[in-house]
Amino acid sequence: MASVDKAPAFAVAILLIVVCTSLPRLTSSQTTSGNSIQHHDLFVQLDPDRHSLMAIDRLTIAVTEPQRPIRLSLAPTLHLDRLLVSNPTGSSDESSHDHPFETQQDSAAPASQHITIPTALVKEGTMNLTAHYHGLIDDPPKEPRHLRFVTPSETAGHIGPEGVYLSSESQWYPDAAESLSTYRVRVALPAGWTAVTQAKLRTTVPCPSHLCSQAGLTMMEWNPVRPSEALTLVANRFVSKTREWTARGGQSVQLATYLFPEDAPLADEYLDATARYLEAYIPLLGPYPFEMFGVVENFFASGLGMPSFTLLGSGVIKRHYVQPYALGHEIVHSWIGNAVFNRVDQGNWVEGLTTYLANYYWHELSGDQAQARDQRRLMLRGYNLHVPPARDYPVGQFTHKRDERDNAIGYQKAAMIFHLLRQEIGEEPFWRSLKNLVVQYRGRHADWHDVERVFTETAGRDLRWFFAQWIEESGAPELTLKNVTAHAVAGNADPAFQLSGITIQTGKIFRSPLPIRVTLDDGREQLVHAQVKTGQDSFAITLPAKPTVVELDPDAAVIRRVPRQALPPVLNHYVTDQRRTVISAFPEVSDPSHPFRDLVKRIVAQENQKPADERATVIALGTDMLLPKEGSMLLLGNPDSRTVLQSLLNIHCGNRVQLRDDGVTVTGTGYDGPGIAVLASCHRHESPGSVVTIAYAITAQAAQTMARLLFFYGWNSYVVFKDGTAIARGEWDAQLDRVEVSLDDRAIVR
Repeated sequence: MASVDKAPAFAVAILLIVVCTSLPRLTSSQTTSGNSIQHHDLFVQLDPDRHSLMAIDRLTIAVTEPQRPIRLSLAPTLHLDRLLVSNPTGSSDESSHDHPFETQQDSAAPASQHITIPTALVKEGTMNLTAHYHGLIDDPPKEPRHLRFVTPSETAGHIGPEGVYLSSESQWYPDAAESLSTYRVRVALPAGWTAVTQAKLRTTVPCPSHLCSQAGLTMMEWNPVRPSEALTLVANRFVSKTREWTARGGQSVQLATYLFPEDAPLADEYLDATARYLEAYIPLLGPYPFEMFGVVENFFASGLGMPSFTLLGSGVIKRHYVQPYALGHEIVHSWIGNAVFNRVDQGNWVEGLTTYLANYYWHELSGDQAQARDQRRLMLRGYNLHVPPARDYPVGQFTHKRDERDNAIGYQKAAMIFHLLRQEIGEEPFWRSLKNLVVQYRGRHADWHDVERVFTETAGRDLRWFFAQWIEESGAPELTLKNVTAHAVAGNADPAFQLSGITIQTGKIFRSPLPIRVTLDDGREQLVHAQVKTGQDSFAITLPAKPTVVELDPDAAVIRRVPRQALPPVLNHYVTDQRRTVISAFPEVSDPSHPFRDLVKRIVAQENQKPADERATVIALGTDMLLPKEGSMLLLGNPDSRTVLQSLLNIHCGNRVQLRDDGVTVTGTGYDGPGIAVLASCHRHESPGSVVTIAYAITAQAAQTMARLLFFYGWNSYVVFKDGTAIARGEWDAQLDRVEVSLDDRAIVR
């Protein structure tokens, strides 16, 4: 840099020991000092072409434990040039001298370096540090391994011509564990670049020569950033658009988009959707916590919610990522996770609550009860398919998402638990508890125990049993019905019947509500509410007509264990089966460039990353049509193998799917033409819990899109594609939870 601001006159230059370790950034449970950073005054000059930064950070530290050294973390690729320490209430030495300091590097490729301020220099009160540093941050994001987005663990940050991404994992500024800091941020960038961080932009001016080391740079400065766990900075060649928006309650928020030039026409769609979600959630959660909300396009696949903005990969931006489970989810994080902070090392409650409010409750708010029911069913099925009992763990142990099992526990099951909590304490106390949680913990950390305390105090009820059962224990009720009988009721002016039965819990005993839907002989349906709390619980209900069938919780209002064979057959049955076989059902002489062949190669490459005993087997279908004795099968075929495939479908699917040389018929509806393809799954009749899934395409062109998107449709029993577009999809009925009522001729006299 050309020059820097003067250090305080009473600053004391120190000798530093910089020790590199293989440990990640300290978490709250590892904190050994009460000394925390209150404020960062950051100036950063970015050079994307060289993957580098030069920075000055003036830190204000509150010292409450002067007997302990202060330990700061910094990326190992950054070089600390100078660090000045001062204490306004300490030394009166008016001189300042720089001394060289030593560094000690670990040869084992450390994940971070730690800078220790010796206790001799740590004085009680307020302490100021000024750090000058420079270096490279160049860890290009890796392709996501299991999920659709790159997770923070798959990049330590990147400064490059394609974009800048600096997060807490990047360790791009000196920080201390568990500090909740405010920030003043100034960033210098090349012409044409725009940066975004966690506040409303204040000014954009030419970078003054006393700060920037080269001419022609632009300096952006933001309003002070509110207290936060960490600061994220992104930059690119954005086209920005802003809109001043006022909520019905009067709060003003600046809405913004930062999109790549080719996607700039989508700005209004994202601004409109942002306003729609804010208008819905402000009444539920209280005033929006920030001055602005921005939708920012990213150069790698991401779906991240930061304080005051969301960072979405370019691929999803182009796909109009405005759905409640997408943009809505990130906006809810503004309150839950970015205003009230989560102690991840003590259990992550944030993702479950956000999923409940955005992915699920939005549909209730919109009056779409059918979609709300489908979302509950999807959560229930996700938990049951992706979390077999042997791999289950308590929700309270969920920290972050690494695979679909974590997603099913930490997002889906946790969301269903909040739905159960709402049923337990009632509507008004539930929503008042959420507002109280945000008010009491805004700008602070909260864990599951804090959530329990707020709901307990607001509801005025002892909820220890609820949180002990659902958060601290694994599993869910395994329920069946027994002795379901109806008796006519004599002596009533109107016809009446009494329905009675017993609910059986096997395994661990849970306390839970249990909705039961009763179908009457006149076609009416009646939903009744039972309770389970022991191994056997009886129920008795008076009905206005003869009951014929009862169903356990058909609308998925509670979390419970459901046998795989009782769920609608879908591709995810195959994905989650312990034994899986991919069967090529097209002749070897057919087109060697057929997309199904590429699909098989991709599956094999993915399976090879798993332990040998967990990999799928890949075989060709023989003329004898003999199949593996166990497990689920994925059959890939075309008209060359239609006859043999149809024979297999007749066994497992009945007449649901009919294959033809020029099309298919699904549930009686025909679909014709060279662009037709079908993906269909049916329960394997001789192997409960396993499925037979067929992917059948009329032409190679029809197979291309289906092969690329195959596993995206994992929750449908059937999908029909035409020219690459899904034109029909649905689920087969699963009715193993239905029990027919036995009629007892002996009437009950009242």
